[in-house]
Amino acid sequence: MGNLDMKKSHVLFLGVIALTASACAGSSDDATTTEASASSDSSVLDVVDPSLAAQTYVERGSYPVGVTTLELETGNKVEVWYPAVEGTTGTDAYDVRDFVPDAIRALLTADVPARYEYEAGRDALVADGSFPVVLFSHGASGIRFQSTFLTSHLASWGMIVAAPDHWSRDLYHTLSTPVGDRSTSVTELLSTLDLIVAEGSNPDSRFSAKVDADNVVAIGHSAGGRTVVEAASDERIDAYVSLASGVLGIGAPADSSTTTVPAVLPDKPSFFIAGALDQVISAETATRPSYEAVPAPSRLWIIDGMGHNGFDDFCTFGNGTGIIGVAMASGLGPLLDAQPNLKRLGEDGCLPPAEPVEKGFPIIRHAVTSQLRFWFGADAQPVGLDTDVAAQYELPVVIESK
Repeated sequence: MGNLDMKKSHVLFLGVIALTASACAGSSDDATTTEASASSDSSVLDVVDPSLAAQTYVERGSYPVGVTTLELETGNKVEVWYPAVEGTTGTDAYDVRDFVPDAIRALLTADVPARYEYEAGRDALVADGSFPVVLFSHGASGIRFQSTFLTSHLASWGMIVAAPDHWSRDLYHTLSTPVGDRSTSVTELLSTLDLIVAEGSNPDSRFSAKVDADNVVAIGHSAGGRTVVEAASDERIDAYVSLASGVLGIGAPADSSTTTVPAVLPDKPSFFIAGALDQVISAETATRPSYEAVPAPSRLWIIDGMGHNGFDDFCTFGNGTGIIGVAMASGLGPLLDAQPNLKRLGEDGCLPPAEPVEKGFPIIRHAVTSQLRFWFGADAQPVGLDTDVAAQYELPVVIESK
């Protein structure tokens, strides 16, 4: 597994594995916070049945979540979710309408949901410990907050998650004037890693001595999935997760900026997760061939009933019709009709036959959390990621690995 084999995790976590064991073997129900060890996890995994294993990381972990906003030298905002001190409470939120140009914001007047809320304490103190780093790269017409359903969840399991706004493709600049290109997004993601590592070395930062810079994984959605494949060539990144995406040039949409597959794919562990109904980046013509092309070890999950926006918060807006629904309810139909690609990108996965994203979120939370904990060394082997959990969710999953 490359660099990961040489590393030990500093992740602290609630004894969910111990709780699972008690459900199976009748042991004590008391849960304690402890350092992950290979021996404790291995003994439990032998007795966990698939129905339980599939749910191991669906719920939040033991840490309260903190969130703060940093900034790159170029001015791009970076949102950071992290394990917070015990007793941290609060609700953080964002309104997607605040991430568009002012002239468009003034037109979004419909009284429909456009706000996403989640449990987190803004600018809370960081919990004791040293925590691995997760970089998150948003997709086209996305924002740094776009997948808070997942990023805040990972923080509750003892990870520092940092997500920059990519000015070449974020929602604001897509609706105005993009700044930079595909290569710029890679630079922004690696600069985000530089930033959080520097915060960990700064005695005046809340992250002082809290950042485990030896354990780093990148996650990307859509165009962000391709960004993380390129960023993974950096020796500091140990592995990557590609959501509703693939490798550059493989099954790329007609409007893609490239049709060239990278000459050398990073020899890093990877995990590809896609929605079977995705009409933006096809699971079968883009994601699966990408999984087949990259070096082993790699894993592929294709979730039935999910589309492209099943991996972000956006389908929760507009009464389930997505960010496009917010615009349509505000009378912007003619504007969207003139931008069919933007409309398709914004609503794919939000409308039937796609299932409600609330059915897919638990699957994604578990799968990504489990894979990262294994990569970071918190679990001796992957929990609930093999084919025996494929039928344990409300939405069936096709699972492959190599």
